[in-house]
Amino acid sequence: MANATQQTPADPRNYLEGLQKPEQRTDCLQLLDLMSQVSGEPATMWGPSMIGFGSYHYRYASGREGDAMRMGFAPRSGQLVIYGGDPVKLAGLLEELGPHTTGKGCIYVKRLTDVDGARLRELVQQIWSAAPEG
Repeated sequence: MANATQQTPADPRNYLEGLQKPEQRTDCLQLLDLMSQVSGEPATMWGPSMIGFGSYHYRYASGREGDAMRMGFAPRSGQLVIYGGDPVKLAGLLEELGPHTTGKGCIYVKRLTDVDGARLRELVQQIWSAAPEG
């Protein structure tokens, strides 16, 4: 069984520019630029609403395998989801980030203006550095 979320040919910038909420659109375009700078990779759409940078192939002992983004984000209702990285390993940096919540392999922030920009850049750099490679 493979990962259901696959890369698509859709243009991430066009998708983000079409977001209805101006604040969310602005935040997402800033995050797009930040992750592009840090990764040096072009952004790609994963499924209908996730923007990813880089990819890697995984295979579990169970036989499940597929491809996944190394790092990415998605606009969600009322928040941004940053994918990649282990919140436990990033705990020290997350303490300095500002208001956020975490899930398994993701970080949720409401607005980029609510978090420390320098810490956000560090977070993205650490997520990218620790991500599995192709």
